[in-house]
Amino acid sequence: MYLNCHSFHSLRYGTLSIDDLVSQAEALGIKELVLTDINTVTGIYEFKKKCEEKQIKPIAGVEVRKGSELLYIAIAKSFSGLGEVNRMLTAYHCDGMDLPAQPDFTNCFVIYPLSNIPKKLHAHEYIGIREHELNSLFRREYQVLISKMVILNPVTFTTKKEFNLHRILRAIDNNMLLSKLPESEICLQSEYFRSPQSIVDAYRHYPQIMENTKQILLTCSFDFEFATPRNKIHYTGSKERDIMLLTRLAYAGMERRYGKNHEQAKQRVEKELKVIDELHFSGYFLITWDIIRYSNSMGFMHVGRGSGANSIVAYCLGITDICPLELDLYFERFLNLNRKSPPDFDLDWSWQERDIILEYIFDRYGKNHVAFCGTNVEFKYRSIIREVGKVFGLPKEELDALTKNPEQVFKDQVIQKVQEYGKLLEKFPNQRSMHSCGIIISEEPLTNFTALEMPPKGFAIVQWDMHVAEDIGFEKFDILSQRGLGTINDTVKLLEEKRGIKVNIKDTTISKDESRCNEYLSQGRTIGCFYIESPAMRGLLRRLKCDNYKVLVAASSIIRPGVAQSGMMREYIFRHNNPDKFEYFHPIFEEQLGETYGIMVYQEDVIRIALHYGGVSAADGDILRRAMSGKGRSRAALQKVKDDFFASCRQQGHPEELSTEIYRQIESFAGYSFCKAHSASYAVESYQSLYLKVHYPLEFMVSVINNMGGFYRTEVYIHEARMSGAQILNPCVNRSEQQTTIYGDEVYLGFMHLEKVEAKLGKLIPEERRRNGAYKSLEDFIKRIPIGIETLQILIFIGAFRFAGIPKNELLLKSRVLLGDFKPGRRAATLFEEPVKEFKFPELKRNLFEDAFDEIEILSFPVSCSPFDLLQTKYRGSVMAKDLLQHHKKQVKMLAYLISRKHVPTKRGIMYFGTWVDANGDYFDTAHFPDCLERYPFQGGGCYLLLGTVEVDFHFPTITITKMAKMPFIPDPRYTHDEEKKYETQERMKEDVSMTHRQPYPQEHEIGLPRMKL
Repeated sequence: MYLNCHSFHSLRYGTLSIDDLVSQAEALGIKELVLTDINTVTGIYEFKKKCEEKQIKPIAGVEVRKGSELLYIAIAKSFSGLGEVNRMLTAYHCDGMDLPAQPDFTNCFVIYPLSNIPKKLHAHEYIGIREHELNSLFRREYQVLISKMVILNPVTFTTKKEFNLHRILRAIDNNMLLSKLPESEICLQSEYFRSPQSIVDAYRHYPQIMENTKQILLTCSFDFEFATPRNKIHYTGSKERDIMLLTRLAYAGMERRYGKNHEQAKQRVEKELKVIDELHFSGYFLITWDIIRYSNSMGFMHVGRGSGANSIVAYCLGITDICPLELDLYFERFLNLNRKSPPDFDLDWSWQERDIILEYIFDRYGKNHVAFCGTNVEFKYRSIIREVGKVFGLPKEELDALTKNPEQVFKDQVIQKVQEYGKLLEKFPNQRSMHSCGIIISEEPLTNFTALEMPPKGFAIVQWDMHVAEDIGFEKFDILSQRGLGTINDTVKLLEEKRGIKVNIKDTTISKDESRCNEYLSQGRTIGCFYIESPAMRGLLRRLKCDNYKVLVAASSIIRPGVAQSGMMREYIFRHNNPDKFEYFHPIFEEQLGETYGIMVYQEDVIRIALHYGGVSAADGDILRRAMSGKGRSRAALQKVKDDFFASCRQQGHPEELSTEIYRQIESFAGYSFCKAHSASYAVESYQSLYLKVHYPLEFMVSVINNMGGFYRTEVYIHEARMSGAQILNPCVNRSEQQTTIYGDEVYLGFMHLEKVEAKLGKLIPEERRRNGAYKSLEDFIKRIPIGIETLQILIFIGAFRFAGIPKNELLLKSRVLLGDFKPGRRAATLFEEPVKEFKFPELKRNLFEDAFDEIEILSFPVSCSPFDLLQTKYRGSVMAKDLLQHHKKQVKMLAYLISRKHVPTKRGIMYFGTWVDANGDYFDTAHFPDCLERYPFQGGGCYLLLGTVEVDFHFPTITITKMAKMPFIPDPRYTHDEEKKYETQERMKEDVSMTHRQPYPQEHEIGLPRMKL
């Protein structure tokens, strides 16, 4: 009876989750249910599972609409019928095809509403009749069609409140007031879940209609195997040819990586190839290799990371650059005979090159077989309040107040309604979007499983998310992008272009454990370097005096929030600095975990201890790890491995108490630890960045700036370039490019940093200069570049015409005379047909610091001087950052410029960690506790006077602040006679604020690692 049910995947229409829909059907004793969401199959796989749990027969379909007009309902007779609907919807979403008025389906029933009956009905086509339409059937033209009619009882909501929620959703979708919403945009009030008996009673005079409905429900089925792998299976077309090609490539790569006679590598390659072949994963490896091969042919740089770096075959194929033998990485962490789902490679490219890689994948494997995973963007509470408030007609001021204090109790009844319905919308999908990196490459056409949609990015997406993808047998390829690789790439290109230096940065031997790099690393001089530049990471590197690759790999793991929260980071730092003040639990811990002082830092360590202490197999060790980190599917499997672990320990004569403690540690660590291969991949890229920073600092910092930095704002990277010996110069029309560029030690900021100068113009200025020579004067520039007065004045204020040797004030007057009443369309005809008149301008004096205030206004930081030069005070602090180590437990007074602050929740309230530079340009860090912040809060970017006590924690000083005050700048000399504007510009100074919303740590559930033997 229920041929037309909507879930909330009918976006901004349905009000029931799949769970609610199926549970309510079960409560009413319904035995068959058809899910027909509007133009989507997003929910059908979850629907099938939930129905079968409740012994309800699931049937899948789609309600096809064009705008708010219902065209028909398509119900799949079998799974193949869904493919027909999917192909039609894909053509509509992706190719701009119109929805057919009468679709040509062979494996679907089609039900038309009474308002849209085609002239001729085919055998599989019916007319849906709602209860209120039964009275119309006395008309002669309908009498003859009764044999082709079925019950149409749509389900959209359950309660009156949900009906109101439906109306709100429709108003949001149409961006209109609830009071203005037309009836045509909403469902009928009868579209609720009625009991089967009430429907039978309503249609009792029309047994033919009831029989037709039952016949459809009886005929249709939704047969689908969830566990079947559906990724593209073969690269060459057959399993045999795949393994032959993979074997040949692996051995060729092994010789390249290890030389001809490396027995350990040979044994490992043989072992891995055997498992890969048995699990039918050769195709997956070869497809990944093919993508990397294309990338290399284009000269692109990539990073292969994640658990895939545990594989020596991946290393030999060039997918990863991590040697699993060097780091003792277990292949079983990535792939083992107990694992039924394909492995997962994470592949990173520069953000500038990723789209080229994506285009290759889509073209190479066919647009019918490749798509991004979708993702359901949910309504978020603050945005819900805005959306719901708008349809209720609340003014902007009230909406602002409400979103700032969402939990406040208001007396106003309308606001109460907004809050009430806003809460109901939490967790509702609002729109479909594109997964940031997950791509599916399928064996069968994807439209067999889903309709495709085309978001603005231009790459098709499936209609379900990565979790559904995994459930139904698809494993995604993660094709990611990052700015760190862009920086490395651009530095290498810049060195060749500007200095003729060729650096083979892919050769990891040149950038790993290099002495000068290690010195920088141990001092935390890593700003601009991928993954190791944040204040927390630089502090950790200094606490560890990290001076080699293996410690960096560990640091990349223990910095992660879960590891830090569990207490492992603190214990690791202690043991690293005090190797004689702890004992290993057992000789196996020293032998297997000596590198990390007996602490299971990595997921691989869990496998290692289970294997060497517990005596279980590496594959069972991985089951243990997966199960304990919440990824295990079976409690029974975990219990068996646990029982095997203790039985094996007893067999080896280990004391029960020690085995229990070690199992407790395994249990505690498994949920927090990080994949070592992942950390190693990060560490390689960090070292590549660091190598370039140490040996080619100016080109490196220019590339960081052009890739829009990383953790910090542009100003910090400009400061870092200056500290490395660069002369920083404002944009100049005769020297600058759209991006920042370098000539020797002169770094010219790019036009990209001028917010009000369009990118198109920023590119045109250097292009025109290359074609027709340098600009001779302001007049010559205006003649050659189509520019408006406002943009021209920005360029004058930033000093882009300083080559002319004319003061800014005079240039501004000149620009107004030249362009004052000038219309761009008359450029050629009027402005330059006559010689330019010479004007006599009055001499205008400029204050020394006017340029700096212009720079702050345009760039938000000064270039021609330091922020300290603009302070009213000449005091620069009693202690400088470089001397802090000598002041442990002493009170210091410092003057500093704020770089960044990190918000950290604690049990006593919010605290912050600050990062600053002193007048010498050196960095230092501060801690601000809640009681201090109440009296001395941060007041935005700028310079502060700080008073606090130095605490040196394992070579790293932090100042615990007791007092601080923001220091005023000199009055802005451009506004000598305007009291209000004299101090406005200082407010434009920026800071980086990173928010953390995790639970405060240390926490009660800390691992609590004993330091001495039991």
